[in-house]
Amino acid sequence: MDGAAQPVLDAVHAAAVTYCVAVYKAQAEVFETLCHDDFHMVCVDSPKTQLWDKTAYLARVTARNAAEGDPVYEILSVEADGAMARVKLRVGVPGVVYEDYLGFVRVGDDWKLINKLFRTYDGPAAG
Repeated sequence: MDGAAQPVLDAVHAAAVTYCVAVYKAQAEVFETLCHDDFHMVCVDSPKTQLWDKTAYLARVTARNAAEGDPVYEILSVEADGAMARVKLRVGVPGVVYEDYLGFVRVGDDWKLINKLFRTYDGPAAG
């Protein structure tokens, strides 16, 4: 990797960490700015996929309570090419672990979350 690419990967990684902390802490206000206006997400847990837009996602986050303690997450991979990036990660909250494939697009100097494809696993017990 050339040195010019590292700042881009670092910026995408930072956006992914911001996402993980906001999921863990149920910070809908973070997603207001992190998510692109055209954000959408897809859950593949059931035989029929479930779809949500930004408004529905914010409502889901708002309905949850913040988890206690330090955020639990693992960034598994980060790739970027031009104005798009992809991140694979896991973030746990009491009772569930989300495995996410996040798509980001560059808007000016910022990386905005445009899509999320995810599934869930049983997670740690509530504190």
